[in-house]
Amino acid sequence: MRKWFERILIGVVVAYVLALIVAPIVALIFGAFGEGLGLVFQSLSRPDVLESFVRTLWIGLLVVAIHLVFGTAVSWVIVRQRFPGRSLLNALIDMPFAVSPVVVGYMLLLLFGRNGLLAPLLEALNFRVAFAMPGMILATLFVTLPFMVRELVPVLENFNIQQEKAAATLGANGWQIFWRVTLPALRWGFIYGITLTFARALGEFGAILVIGGGIQGRTETATLYIYRALDEREYTGAYSAALVLGLVSFLLVMGTDFLRRKKKIEGETIT
Repeated sequence: MRKWFERILIGVVVAYVLALIVAPIVALIFGAFGEGLGLVFQSLSRPDVLESFVRTLWIGLLVVAIHLVFGTAVSWVIVRQRFPGRSLLNALIDMPFAVSPVVVGYMLLLLFGRNGLLAPLLEALNFRVAFAMPGMILATLFVTLPFMVRELVPVLENFNIQQEKAAATLGANGWQIFWRVTLPALRWGFIYGITLTFARALGEFGAILVIGGGIQGRTETATLYIYRALDEREYTGAYSAALVLGLVSFLLVMGTDFLRRKKKIEGETIT
């Protein structure tokens, strides 16, 4: 009886995952290649499509670089420092998981829009945030904030500080200890954090649509191009671009899973 229950449970789980993940991917493949491979390449090679992918890539790389620095600092402070409001700060890190990206974009408009709170200052500086790249970068930074921190915090918590103390007794200063002892120990956290942050940045839509406006040639990313292509009934272009983004995200996730298994094997070998 127990074996039958386990088989049924496994079957339900597999069917659930196939329905939610595999079925949409298969639909994208059929939608993209339904009218031939040539039309797919023709759609993806258009200047506006290529430009939207380059803009998406640029935003993703910049966001990863910023989170690499500040995400590390935030993780370090949360784990190693004790101060009033620490628990609140730790809880605020998860806010992007709970807040809709559309709401994020609207909040940024309230701050940086034409009638926003900071509009007079921005006008005086002749600096544009809303419906421009800075606003899109801010929106993507917000929605990707937790990934780097949540990967680094457990690593820092489990890190044996005796190694740092040993380095200190040998005469190393704080900066040398961080670069030569602590930082190498965080490499897996960095790899996972970078992968998840980049994948999330590539797929962001709601926040950058609101704050960026999806202006073709100026603020249109790959996801916004897909939205426009569907609206203009350019289905092959929309399906093809969506398939490219899905494939990149799939490779990133599979790469992360491979690295996790490699790390586990290395740990078992050392043990």
